[in-house]
Formats: sequence, C-alpha cells, structure tokens
Amino acid sequence: MTDVPPAGGPALLSRLAGLRDRVAALVDHRTATDPTADDPLRGLYLSEEAVRHLLSTATADPSGEAQAGDTPHAPHTPHDPHDPHTPHDPHDPHTPHDPLDRLAARLPLTALDTAVLLIALAPDLDRGFEPLYGYLNDDVSRRRATVGLALELCGAPVHLAAARARFHSAAPLRALGLLDVEEPERPFLSRSLRVPDRVLAHLLGDDTPDAALHGHLLPLPELLPADDEDFVARLAARLRRGPLTVHLREHREGDGLACVAAALAAAGLGALRYTGPEDRVPELLREARLGGRAIVLSGLPEQPGPLISALTAATDVTVLLSDPRPYDPHWSVRDPLVLDAPRRRAGGTAAWAAALGPDADAFDLATAVAPYRLGGERVARAAHAALGLAALEGGPLTAAHIRLAARQQSASGLERHARRIRPDVTWDDLVLPDRPLTQLRELALRARHRDRVLGDWRLSAGGGRGRGVLGLFAGESGTGKTLSAEVVAAELGLDLYVVQLSSVVDKYVGETEKNLERIFTEADRTDAVLLFDEADAVFGKRSEVKDSHDRYANMESAYLLQRLESFDGIALLTTNLRANIDEAFTRRLDLVVDFPFPDPEQRLALWRHGLSHVPCAPGIDPSPLAKEFELAGGSIRSAVVTAAYLAAARDEPVGDGDLLEGARREYRKAGRLVPGEANW
Repeated sequence: MTDVPPAGGPALLSRLAGLRDRVAALVDHRTATDPTADDPLRGLYLSEEAVRHLLSTATADPSGEAQAGDTPHAPHTPHDPHDPHTPHDPHDPHTPHDPLDRLAARLPLTALDTAVLLIALAPDLDRGFEPLYGYLNDDVSRRRATVGLALELCGAPVHLAAARARFHSAAPLRALGLLDVEEPERPFLSRSLRVPDRVLAHLLGDDTPDAALHGHLLPLPELLPADDEDFVARLAARLRRGPLTVHLREHREGDGLACVAAALAAAGLGALRYTGPEDRVPELLREARLGGRAIVLSGLPEQPGPLISALTAATDVTVLLSDPRPYDPHWSVRDPLVLDAPRRRAGGTAAWAAALGPDADAFDLATAVAPYRLGGERVARAAHAALGLAALEGGPLTAAHIRLAARQQSASGLERHARRIRPDVTWDDLVLPDRPLTQLRELALRARHRDRVLGDWRLSAGGGRGRGVLGLFAGESGTGKTLSAEVVAAELGLDLYVVQLSSVVDKYVGETEKNLERIFTEADRTDAVLLFDEADAVFGKRSEVKDSHDRYANMESAYLLQRLESFDGIALLTTNLRANIDEAFTRRLDLVVDFPFPDPEQRLALWRHGLSHVPCAPGIDPSPLAKEFELAGGSIRSAVVTAAYLAAARDEPVGDGDLLEGARREYRKAGRLVPGEANW
C-alpha cells in the first residue's frame, strides 16, 4: 500500500519559508526598479509598508510555535530550477521528505514543476501570500500567482520556450491534473494558476476520493485463498515492476476480479475499483496518481471502447480489466497484456473455509460446496449469508445453509428462457430399478468431481471441450424422467431450470441458435442444472437435405453439437423416443439413463409411495390396481390425487373405491379400455 503520512500541512508550511524569501527578493527588486513603487494608487492600494509588514510576519512553525520576527532561509535546492527537464531526486539527502517531494518523485515531476506547484498552492495554505501576489501582479484583486509571476519567482526567463512549455495542456502539471491554468482569454503570462482542491487535500494528508467519483467506486472483494497461486504470484511480480494495463478474460463472472484482488495484495498496491462512465476518467486517473494506486474495472460496459481508450492513454497508471468477453483490438490503440483468468474450481474448499472461519468444521464442507464455482467475492457473500441464516435459526451452521446461500448467489437470467424449480425431493421419492438409480447417482458424482478428473488428471478430450456433465433420460411419459432431474439437482444443492421450448424454437432462420446460445451462455456462468424436456424437438436427427428447411434444421443440429462440446454446466435431456435423438448427440453424452415402464411390483411400490402422506381407510390395498392397471408413475400419482379429492369431498379417508375411480380416470384420459367396463 502507499505510504502517506496522516498530515502533510506542517511540512508544506515549512517549505513556504523558502518561497517567502524569493517573494521578498522580488519585492526588493520591484521597489528598487519600479518607478511606480511610491504611487499611492498602485494596485488600489497596497503600500510598501504593508508589504514589508507581511514579509516580516513569518509562517507558523510546524511545531505550533509562532516564529515572529524570524526570517527563515530557503531549503537547499540541489537541482537547477531553471532547467525544466531536471528530474526531482527523492533520494537526495538534502531533499526534505514531505508530501510534495513524494508526489514529485512518484509521478515524476521536474524541479521546476515542483516549484511552480508550490507557488500556485501557497495562497491556499497561507493567506499572507494573497496580498503579496496582488502586489506583484500590480492588481490587489488578482491574489493568485500567474504564469509570469511563477516564472519570475523561479528565476526562469519568461521568453524561454522550454520554461513556458511547462504550462501547456500537454505538460505534466496540467496533463496529470495537478494544475489549472485559468482565464484563457488573458495574455499567456497573465493567466492565473490554481491547484485543484483535491490535490491540495491530498498534500495535507486527506485521501478521501474526489467528490466527482462519488458513487462510482466500489471496494475490492474480500481477499480469499486463490485457486492458482502461481498465476497470482507471477502477476504480482509484474505489477511490482511498474505500471501496465492487463485484460483478464473471465471464464465465469468474478474469477478475474478475485485474481486481481489477490495479485494487488501480493504486490502491495492499493486500488480504485471503478464503475462509472468515461467522462470521469480524468478525475479517476488523478486519484490513482495521487495515491499511487491501480485502477480496476470488472464487468466492462456494453461499448467499452471509449472508456478503455481513455484509461490506456495513461502509461503511468496500472489498469486491470476483467470481463468474460475477449479483448477487442478496436477498443484501444494501445493493446493491454491479455491473459485468461484462472478457472474457478468447483468445490474448492480453501476460500470457503477462510470465509466461514471455525464454523466450517461443523460438517463436511468439501461435499457441501462441491457443485459450486462461485468467484471469490461471491464466496464471501454466500458465506456471510449462510452464517446469517444459521444465526437466524439459532443453531449451528449446516450444509443446508451453505447450499441455500450459494443458490442465492447463483441467481441468473435463465428465468427469461426457462422455468425455475426449487428442488424439494430426495432419493426416497424415486421408485426405480437399481440400474437407473445407480446411473443417476453416478451423474451426481460426475458433477462433483469433474474439475479433478477432467482438469487435474488431464482427462479432458481437448479441442476446446468444456467440463460439462451431459445426460439423457429416455423413457415413456410418466416414468420419472423429470422427477429424477429434480432429485439430481437437489442432491447437488442446485436449482433446476426447465427450458421452455416455446421460447427457444423460432420460425426465422438463425433465431433458434441465438436463443440457445443465450441459454448456454447464461447456464455456463450459473451453478444450476439445465433440463431440456422433450429434447428431440431440438436435438433430433439430421436428415438428408431435400429443401431449405432440411438445410437449416441440420444447421441447428450442427450448432448444438459444437455448443455442447464447449459447455461447462450440467445439462439433462429427456425424450420419450430415444431413437429420435441424433447419434452424434448421444456420443457426446456422459450417461444415457433408460427409464423402463414399471412392472407390477414397481407399480405397487409407486401406489404405496403416493399414499404415504394421505389419510387412508383401514385395510386399504392397492395391490389389485397395481396388477390390473398398467400405469406409469406419473399416472399413478394423478390417480392418487383424484382419489384424495374424492375422499376430501366426503370428509373421509381414502378408500379402495376412490383409488379404483382414480385409476379408471387415468385410463379414460389415455383413451384406453377400462378393465371391467363395457366397451362403448
């Protein structure tokens, strides 16, 4: 961090003593050579006696004791102030280490620049300089130094082009926002000099950011252990060597910002995290220069070119950009150092443990956070929310608190294209044979350990393929495909988003692909399970091209094949007809789970499970229904609901007759012949 003392006023006041001597010398010269020195109306009006009195009144000593009558001497000046190119040497043993010296060394400023800056700010530190400057300006109403007066006080000839150039708009003092040259309508030498209030406040030890930046600065995220410490160490080492501009492309929101925060901390640099428009860049750059801090931008605006161009024009300030989009050379004529931010590992426990503190030892943290790939800032916020939930309930922190808080941080824009389901089921709600149950559990395991297997163990297929988990659930309607997807999401502690095909498929060419891209992009940056119900509508087989419709349909399939390969999330597809799914899609799937139609034994288990929370009449037995009515799980549930309504209308428990009527209605809905009824 920058080393700024709490107060710079006393040191600056001490330096004014030397300036007072130079003013006295100039007054002596004026009174000796100016024939109007005795004019009673000169300056309207400041007498020589008044000037002498002002010069005899010393600036208050930094210790707090007035040194009245003393005439302090100018400090040693090791550099020639006449030479505008002489750099200020902060290591010279004769140079006082006050805020002005530190500022001059950091930017850097020449000795002439530093002298001009001191001359310009003198009236803002000591009111005694106002009438003195008015006297020297031959106008008591002009109480600030002018260009000509500053050059005279520095002993620089006013006709010297190099000296005059220090006041041009491109010169360091003005370009860095340290000095304003006012009244452009006046002759050059008569223009007033003013030091901005923010610069003066900084020199006096006040580092409150410029008021122009109010509402546009955010703190950096809480510092948590980084996933890739080697990358952070290399970036920090480069930051210590000097200013540069870096663009970090994030794989997921927050990855780059967490990396930037860790690198800045390791490099010992402060930062200004900016969220405002480009018209505040001059104030932002000045603030960064005053404090020796870096500028951080996370999440660039839609059209970032003007903002990035303005920032990268300053080669003396470190600028760190992070955004999911790749860097576009059109954004700036000065290209930054372009890097890929390290991927946020799913299930990384170091950051979570640091954010949760001792409470993280109360449960299996690794299992609880395995599905989540939150950035450092999101981890800290989720941990804070989880601790708050536990405190509200008055009990210890649990994995359930972690999962709920993490899901809140993963809220996304997927709801514009998909229906959100908060899972409220468990493995006990599934009535399936052992084989599909085993495959579903394996699917959850793949989601938890994909970073280790595909990343650490380098088993990714390469070619830009992502680390997504893809599964296909195939089976007749009502066999439990959607319910199984909800159970998998619940096991992982994630929300389930069911894609609404009506919002995806579009009759216009290319629009379907755009809609799908929005869904996949949002799902990539969200910890959620994506479910394509009736997936054969968009993942169907490619056909021989006979007309333009076939051609465009095949283009959609080709796009989906490519997009699935680069997908990093969890996507599940369901279909009633597995044969309709293109074989190219099937090859890219991690698991294909077949949901068989339930046999009588499974149907009986489904009837009993459906009645487990329903008040039933004594001796109720769904066994005959399980044997006689060939219903899938979804239809059995609907039959139980019908029976429950019939019983509730009578205010009685559910009986065998209610169940029979429910089963018959399901047969009639399907257009099937009901056992025991005449065929009308």
